Amino acid sequence: MVTIRLRRRLRRFLGRLLAAALAALVVGVATWLVVHWLYPWPYRGEVEAAARAQGLSPYVVAAVIRAESGFRPQSVSHRGARGLMQVMPQTGLWAAEQMGLGKITPEQLEEPPLSIRIGTWYLAQLEREFGSVPPALAAYNAGRSNVERWLSQGVWDGSQEDLDRIPFPETRRFVAKVLRDAVWYERIYGR
Repeated sequence: MVTIRLRRRLRRFLGRLLAAALAALVVGVATWLVVHWLYPWPYRGEVEAAARAQGLSPYVVAAVIRAESGFRPQSVSHRGARGLMQVMPQTGLWAAEQMGLGKITPEQLEEPPLSIRIGTWYLAQLEREFGSVPPALAAYNAGRSNVERWLSQGVWDGSQEDLDRIPFPETRRFVAKVLRDAVWYERIYGR
């Protein structure tokens, strides 16, 4: 009698344990799928290589691409910015010359490897100029001269903690979104 009761208890226990393990597996897989759907990373190899070459965080570059184009290479903004990193044609032509790539066409900015390479180079230039990521991101979105003016006039101190003082709402949202998403990219894809 004791062994029959013990066997039944053991079977129930193992059944519950198996059910719990299966439920945890399903939740884990579902979570992984949702997280990777929300934070995709196409072109990861190109992003990591370009970021490494420019001394940038690949997570910040991925977050910029997510914010700018949603990883759609043929994306063109209402202002004419093109490609994954939404580089303005004039900026792209200037950057390509500076990088020694020669003359490019605006349409070439829609080619993922070139968009990533030029956009990452430009973002790195802005980070070197402004000394940190938040003002570089603000300049990437609103333009160098605006950020220079905000900093020189004391409108914004350039810090992440002071983002609410950025005068342009679009730029304020862009910088906050990229910084937040970069943290998520690192959590999800970091080593």
